[in-house]
Amino acid sequence: MEINLKEILATFMVLFAVIDITGSIPIIIDIKSKVGKVEAGKVTLVSFLIMFAFLIIGEPLLAFFGVDISSFAIAGSFVLLFLALEMVLGIPFFKHDAEGGGSIVPIAFPLIAGAGSITTLLSLRASYSTINILIGLLLNMIIVYLVLKATKWFERILGPTGLYILQKFFGIILLAIAIRLFISNTGIHLNNAP
Repeated sequence: MEINLKEILATFMVLFAVIDITGSIPIIIDIKSKVGKVEAGKVTLVSFLIMFAFLIIGEPLLAFFGVDISSFAIAGSFVLLFLALEMVLGIPFFKHDAEGGGSIVPIAFPLIAGAGSITTLLSLRASYSTINILIGLLLNMIIVYLVLKATKWFERILGPTGLYILQKFFGIILLAIAIRLFISNTGIHLNNAP
């Protein structure tokens, strides 16, 4: 088990693309507008703990609860679906009255530590050393924390109109991601025929 910079860089880049924290900024800002604030430290820590647990014990953990990766991904797709509908329609589905309630669901799970991130970690384990994957994950968590801390700055730059447009646009994108996640884990094949 030795530290390999090539493996760390490869792991970092793959996880950065899958987590896509920068692409989630409009979604995070939308949630922040409902809950008042997003606790960057708490979200980052919970996201890291979820992904770390799956890196170390992964499939056996789900098997203990009688759940497979596909079922886990489908559950995550439903959370993303309702979050997307909330953004597009403006109808609240999540109850955000608990202190920091918006920090864990849906931001830490499934937005950051979602089915894609978890499946990617399990796949990376087959090719890379655990220590290098862990370092790549930690570097990603630093970026997640910095982006979450900078949401006020993004709000100021975009303004209310820009935020509204982005909220609707990314709501539709998130809806499409939720549907794709659901379809790819149920084995349903859509016909491309007209």
